[in-house]
Amino acid sequence: MSADGLIVVDKPGGMTSHDVVGRIRRLARTRRVGHGGTLDPMATGVLVIGVGRATRLLTYVIGAGKSYTATIRLGQATITDDAEGEVITTIPAGLVTDDAIRAALAALTGEIDQVPSAVSAVKIEGRRAYQRVRAGESVELPARRITISRLAVLAIRRDEPDVVDVEVEVTCSSGTYVRAIARDAGLALGVGGHLTALRRTAVGGFTLAEAATLDELERRAPEVVNLPLDAAADRFFPRRDATADEAKVLSHGGPLDPAGIAGPYAVFGPGGGLIAIVSERNGRARAEIVLAPA
Repeated sequence: MSADGLIVVDKPGGMTSHDVVGRIRRLARTRRVGHGGTLDPMATGVLVIGVGRATRLLTYVIGAGKSYTATIRLGQATITDDAEGEVITTIPAGLVTDDAIRAALAALTGEIDQVPSAVSAVKIEGRRAYQRVRAGESVELPARRITISRLAVLAIRRDEPDVVDVEVEVTCSSGTYVRAIARDAGLALGVGGHLTALRRTAVGGFTLAEAATLDELERRAPEVVNLPLDAAADRFFPRRDATADEAKVLSHGGPLDPAGIAGPYAVFGPGGGLIAIVSERNGRARAEIVLAPA
């Protein structure tokens, strides 16, 4: 069985995130596998997988900022806001200027309220929005506050007369739908828009540079973890080193004196092993999750 830790996977197109988890379960020979943030089947790129005790770190990975490269097609809107859905409107976009495109995208940067795509995993009264749409229901999702810190136009292509393809780089907060950026830019320009390509290039500090393909993991199996638990926590969180007495208290769920570290942070024992993820509140440092081996 593989060790506890994280795997940075370069997800191929055509697979769901759950498909990748299933594959890793087989390779790592354990059922205790999860992912840190869904990627649509069409999308490729960084998918962080947790194995064993490291699955408990995934809550923090899911909340990390993310970066993407994407292609927005203006002139066509689809039911899913991406290329996997049926085209529902077609309005020629050939006369839309480059300046208008850049302005529409600039208006979508910063801290904004974004309505998630109707065909998304957002739950409405216990059911996923996409399940309701596929059952023929009309779905209206509330807007959520997100931050798009970077939305850079890399290229504007006019290879076909009635559509415009815009290549962009996006850096955004957790909870952002890049498909919704394409939809909203198309709406603002009056021609509709959808996403034709999406590649996630980073999740927090985890990037494509260290990502492994499923074929590469297959060759390494069952030793598929490329960031053991201790190393993953040390890299993802601020670090605090505990004394032997502190380590004993914390490993049993007790609080420590605060260290003035902005949390959450990782606490390591004298031997270098990870004990817990901790945050400070009400004058005490308390474990959010204890990760020391039982």
